[in-house]
Amino acid sequence: MPLKPARTIRTSPYWPVLTHATLRRLLPGFAVSSLGDGMAVVGVSWLAIELAPAAERGMWVALAAAAYTLSGAAGAVLLGRFLRHRSPARLVVCDALLRATALGAIPVCHALGTLSIELYVVLLAVSSVLHSWGQAGVYTLLAGLLPERDHLAGNAVLSGIGSLSTVLGPPLAGALILWGGAATVIAVDAATFLVLAAAFLFGVPHDDAPAPEESGSRAAGFAVIRRTPALLGLLLLSFAFFCLFGPVYVALPLYVSDGLGAPAGLLAAFYTAFGVGAVLGSVLTGYLGRLPVWPAMTGIVVAFGVFLLPTGLGAPTAVAVVGFAAAGLLWPPYAALSTALFQRSAPRHLLPQTLAASSAVRVLSVPLGTALGGPLVAGLGARQTLLVSAASIAVLGLAAAGAARAAQRRRS
Repeated sequence: MPLKPARTIRTSPYWPVLTHATLRRLLPGFAVSSLGDGMAVVGVSWLAIELAPAAERGMWVALAAAAYTLSGAAGAVLLGRFLRHRSPARLVVCDALLRATALGAIPVCHALGTLSIELYVVLLAVSSVLHSWGQAGVYTLLAGLLPERDHLAGNAVLSGIGSLSTVLGPPLAGALILWGGAATVIAVDAATFLVLAAAFLFGVPHDDAPAPEESGSRAAGFAVIRRTPALLGLLLLSFAFFCLFGPVYVALPLYVSDGLGAPAGLLAAFYTAFGVGAVLGSVLTGYLGRLPVWPAMTGIVVAFGVFLLPTGLGAPTAVAVVGFAAAGLLWPPYAALSTALFQRSAPRHLLPQTLAASSAVRVLSVPLGTALGGPLVAGLGARQTLLVSAASIAVLGLAAAGAARAAQRRRS
């Protein structure tokens, strides 16, 4: 009887991931860096509020948030010729060192009194130029270290670490802001990227060989996606899914503050519930390996929209928050399954370029949806925008499922 729990742990799909000799050295660095990113969600916006003129705070907060993510899409497209021959671990190290340097300059300039809001946004943009390549390096290295049967579990572990950081990071950032100001949060975030760089620089004993010279141009990743129907369909589905979710980031805060007349604590409760659901979803994801990928993913999109409907329908607050938790439960399985499909379908020597291309497209989707959220809220109202977003996501999933079945019938 005492041996039963140990035997159960060893049969878990996560056991090969967590006990892998190389991954045991890399995962702590990834966890520290993810926690820094979770803190930056609060710190980046709060420092923009402190630096921007009072009358222009809304614009500068939006620009700061966009700068911290969008330049990664440009880097994925424009820097391929310089980075496609780098090994996966080197891609992660280059991204981490650039982030540490650019983000580290922010608290230094702040302490010297030379940090303007314009310089702040520029430094944030510089920090994320290589982020799509860094993410591609992480998942390419994971695919190389683990056999295909363990890819989904490996992706789920990384997704779970990221989800946990969204729960723990914001309150830690809030405490740091009270203690040392928002610039302190950015300084800590920069330091976490140094930890990530060190983990991948010294934790990979035999780095993968660089891609061969003939592996393609900077557009090679996009070419792989174009000629692989499953990947192209997945990328289109993901872009539309994330874009339709984008208005929630605009509508939910306004619905809480204006529609419900509630304090910021309720908004935090929505996001925390989503994060807690995402952590649980990450734990469950490793057990979904036998599910057919396309039915599972389209089903996730449909269910995600359905779970957001209570908020848009004006349901009691407790029901709406539970709906957000249920939606959060589905987020990690979608991310892990989609990454696993790329890892299985793309040629190994072109996997970094393909993942970077995919990241470049997807990173544009949520900001685009968020930008559309402003006019939607102005025209429809906050609650109605939430309803339209939720219903559109559910309809998207149904349409994608129908299209997939039609394509399968044509092939057969």
